Amino acid sequence: MHSAMAGNEQQRKANVRLALGLALAALLFGAGFVAKIVLFGH
Repeated sequence: MHSAMAGNEQQRKANVRLALGLALAALLFGAGFVAKIVLFGH
């Protein structure tokens, strides 16, 4: 039973890391898009 709980915890940590990575990628993409508009206009 304990090993199953540890597996779930490990999976949850992996999911959190994935979510943070995707959020960071989206944030960088959005910031780049905004910077492009500010620097080069429309």
